[in-house]
Amino acid sequence: MLDFLVHYGYWGLFAACFLAATVLPFGSEAVFAALLVAGLDVATCIIVGSLGSGMGGMTNYYLGRLGKIEWIEKYLRVKQEQIDRAVIQVNRYGGAYLAFFSFLPFVGDVIPVALGFLKANVWKVGASLFAGKTCRYIALVFLVDYVAHAIHLQ
Repeated sequence: MLDFLVHYGYWGLFAACFLAATVLPFGSEAVFAALLVAGLDVATCIIVGSLGSGMGGMTNYYLGRLGKIEWIEKYLRVKQEQIDRAVIQVNRYGGAYLAFFSFLPFVGDVIPVALGFLKANVWKVGASLFAGKTCRYIALVFLVDYVAHAIHLQ
């Protein structure tokens, strides 16, 4: 599947980053690194990767918004007052900015879902999510460059 995505260049990168940012078990790092090593433009890869990953993260956010508070009360046995306090704290203390950390492995996909469920501010979530994803791909560029130089020097 990696060859298929690399073959389609930026479109393949967008698809890989989008899928990796949703709750599907998929990683975009190999496609991103392969395209950089193949010589595609670094800035364009960062932009395309960030857009794909950001849109995947916002898909998770909107999936979370579909959730119902009654489900938490019924299945997790959390009282309505506790849920109301959590919603207030997320909105008062800038919990929407936690979306910045949605680039983290394992827990990163859950953060936008939870923020969507708690009805966090969509603009704050979107801005911080895209910022985090962009920082991730910039860091990945440096890592790929470092590894490529280390291999080349040997």
